[in-house]
Amino acid sequence: MRRLFPVTYETADHEGREGRDGPVGSAGREWSLDELADAYAYPADAAGEVRLRANMVSTLDGAAQHDGRSQPLSCPADMRIFGTLRGLADAVVVGAQTVRQEGYRPARAREAFAARRKAAGQGPAPSIAVISASLDLDFGLPLFTEPLVPTYVITGAGAPADRTAAAREAGVEVLVAGDDAGVDPRRAVRALAERGLTRLLTEGGPRLLGQFVAAQVLDELCLTVAPLLTAGAAQRIAGGPELALPERFELASLLEEDGFLFTRYRRIRHSAE
Repeated sequence: MRRLFPVTYETADHEGREGRDGPVGSAGREWSLDELADAYAYPADAAGEVRLRANMVSTLDGAAQHDGRSQPLSCPADMRIFGTLRGLADAVVVGAQTVRQEGYRPARAREAFAARRKAAGQGPAPSIAVISASLDLDFGLPLFTEPLVPTYVITGAGAPADRTAAAREAGVEVLVAGDDAGVDPRRAVRALAERGLTRLLTEGGPRLLGQFVAAQVLDELCLTVAPLLTAGAAQRIAGGPELALPERFELASLLEEDGFLFTRYRRIRHSAE
C-alpha cells in the first residue's frame, strides 16, 4: 500500500531507502494494522463530539453491490481497512436489509486494537446498532443472542408492538428515535451519543447512507474505488431523498494498492458548527 495524499516523506520517491518498517517508495508495502489505525483515527479535536463516518465500496461505474452483496467488490486491503474502521468505532450502524443480505454477526474483540480501545475508554468491540422501522429481524441470530457488547435496534414509535416485545425478550436494547413514519437519522445518532457511543461507523446499505446524507449528519466518507466494471442496475453507494444543494466534502487522504483506491473525505465544517 502507498499513500498518494497527503504528500509526506513516505510518498516521495525514495526507492531503495529503508524506513523503520522496511523499504519505502513508489512500490509500496503492506501496512500494519497499527499504521492503518493511525491513518484512520478519529480527529483528535473531536473528543466527546459525535462523528459519523461511512465505509463503502464502489466499482468504477458506480455500483455498490454485485449480485446483491458488496463483498465481491472488495479485496484483502479493503478488508484490512474495514476491520480497522470497526476497531476504532464505538458502534457500527447498519440497516436491517444489509443485516439480512450480508449475514451480520457480532463484532469480535481483536487483540490488535485492545490497547488502543482501552486507552480511549471503549469496550472490547464495537456495538452493532441496527436501524429498522418494521423490526422484521430474526432475533434468534447470533448478532442478537451472542454479542460481546450490547446490540441495539433503533426504530420509530410506530414499530409493531409484538416485534418490539420480541426484541426485548431476546435481550436487545430497543431505542426509539422517530415517529410513526420511521427512524429519524438525527435522532438515531443522538440516541447512540446519549449512551456514550460517539465514534460511529455506518456500513450501509445504500438506502441508510442516503438517509444520513439527506439529514446532513454524515461527517466522513471512506470510499474504496474498485478497479472493476459491472454495468447492470446495481444501487450506487447512497440512495433516497436528494439534497437541495450538493454538500461539499474535502479529501483527507488517498491510499492505493493493486489498483484499488482508498479515499477518505471529510465534510467541510463551518465555524458555527
